[in-house]
Amino acid sequence: MDHYYKERFHVQQEMIKKIAPLMEVSDIIETVREDLRKLIPSAMEVCVLLLDPDAKQYTSPLQCALYERPVSCQSCKRDRPAVQRAVRKKKAVVVSTSEPVIRPDGTQVAVGPEYAMPVFVEDRVLAIISVVIQPLTRYTRRDFYLIRDFANILGTIIINAKRQWEMTREKIRISQTLANLSAFVPGSVRQMADRNPDLLTREKEQKQVSVLFLDLEGYTALSATRSEEEVNAIIEKVFSSFVDPIHRSHGEINETSGDAFMIIFKDHDPKTNAMNAVKAAFEIAARSRSVNRSISRENLFSGVAPLEVNMGISSGTALVGMTRFKGALDTRMTFTASGPVTNIASRLSDYAAGGDILVNQATKDLIAGLWPVYDRGKLQLKGINDPMPVYSLLKPV
Repeated sequence: MDHYYKERFHVQQEMIKKIAPLMEVSDIIETVREDLRKLIPSAMEVCVLLLDPDAKQYTSPLQCALYERPVSCQSCKRDRPAVQRAVRKKKAVVVSTSEPVIRPDGTQVAVGPEYAMPVFVEDRVLAIISVVIQPLTRYTRRDFYLIRDFANILGTIIINAKRQWEMTREKIRISQTLANLSAFVPGSVRQMADRNPDLLTREKEQKQVSVLFLDLEGYTALSATRSEEEVNAIIEKVFSSFVDPIHRSHGEINETSGDAFMIIFKDHDPKTNAMNAVKAAFEIAARSRSVNRSISRENLFSGVAPLEVNMGISSGTALVGMTRFKGALDTRMTFTASGPVTNIASRLSDYAAGGDILVNQATKDLIAGLWPVYDRGKLQLKGINDPMPVYSLLKPV
């Protein structure tokens, strides 16, 4: 017997093709349900019951075919014996004689055999696929294979969709904070206050950090030829694209000012902080090129050059902790690093041009052997007394 290999392969490819463009978990689940209902002729209903406690936050209720009015498909069969046994035993369960489904109004719907198939991510049961078929019918071998195939694919898809939801939610939060390009309090400050209010009053401490400054070359020309609303939309789109690489590299967005960003890498040893800063810089540069192409296709750069992201990275000792800016009306707080290391990173980004990434001697030493660096000689940077050696992460053209 060929175990329906050809049909199963075709079904899997078609399902992946349908799901690939979908971002919402609810849309993915609905697509799976529809496909399985069509593939199993005797199916009365197919449900994907998510066991993730956060599911209610990133999914919406779906209409269950066994009810006359909408009922959340995340809960309508959760207490059924087949589902409970599948969760407990972590394996597929078939119940040949199933209890009727009782609607909220007390009426009953007679159902036939019930099948519950766990959806695994590693050893954890992420969800249960529940299939109820008509009375006096039986599951076929083909049905079992198809349901198992869907379960194998569904776990990874749901996890990826949830991660996308989490990243999107974070981007929205950052974008709202960046509205009108005003300075903002990093999320870490609010998290610290929630976890330990005493941190807000603790004195600053000396720490080994790497600081990444970036600014946008071409911002002035863009501002001179576009409305404020257009400029804000473009800058938000560019800056928002940097959020993921910064977070992935364990950086903390500390300051925004017009067309500039300051990011601190402080949570690891000096070498790891420097490595993370460099990784973030390279990914930011790649994201910038991608966003520029996207904006160019929208013809928003007509008459002006695309924006270049110039960056400076400095490593060294800084005074790290809460900084308070007191005004007449309120007090703004941020978690920052102050001292020469911050000033040097800022000046390096000022000196960089054409999308260059410049680093100081300490950063060069910390990443030695990991990335090639190119000597730019000694430069007199604004606000720095003596000329200092400067290096680039990009090969001279």
